[in-house]
Amino acid sequence: MNAIAPVLRVAVIPVTPFQQNCSLVWEAASGRGVIIDPGGEVDRLLARAQQEGVTVERILITHAHVDHAAATSALQRRLGVPIEGPHPGDQFWIDLLQKSADEYGFSCEGPFVPSRWLHDGDTVLIGEQILDVVHCPGHTPGHVVFVHRASRFAIVGDVLFQGSIGRTDFPGGNHSDLIHSIREKLFPYGDDVTFLPGHGPTSTFGAERRSNPYVSDAAVRRT
Repeated sequence: MNAIAPVLRVAVIPVTPFQQNCSLVWEAASGRGVIIDPGGEVDRLLARAQQEGVTVERILITHAHVDHAAATSALQRRLGVPIEGPHPGDQFWIDLLQKSADEYGFSCEGPFVPSRWLHDGDTVLIGEQILDVVHCPGHTPGHVVFVHRASRFAIVGDVLFQGSIGRTDFPGGNHSDLIHSIREKLFPYGDDVTFLPGHGPTSTFGAERRSNPYVSDAAVRRT
């Protein structure tokens, strides 16, 4: 568990053989929270929420690849809470969710139906904390990112990683769109923003702008 700021806390829970960073994020004062990108291991996610004393009020989805979303339907059935996200551009991947789960041996109760699709400029709540929704296509057409301005923290799914970027060779992927999403939509939030990616360790937008071989200032100048 890591305290992001006095108001928000996050527990990163790697799930599935892909070790995807599912996260439990909650408002410290109230204990009201969300689970973001439940790729699997529902019992483990619920046990962690109980351990931390978190009341999970909704499920947030950055994108609908199987390692991020296979357990969404099962988790909603257990909790009875709304699903918010991704952007409608990921309907294709939601429709393929069960097929993908079968191929990779993931537990899945079928495609989910978002209670609320998310669009660029929307906001979501964690307790009373407001997070920006940023539509960041490229890895998938409907990928969204969640940014908490007050604590300078973002959950970016598979858009950006420490020293790398998301794959764009899947159906609907687009390298140019991904670079634009990172450079023009995320980096303007500021170098001091810490981000949690869908896999691997945290980093900051500033560190990636300085040294990431795909999206740094120097990399962009070379293209």
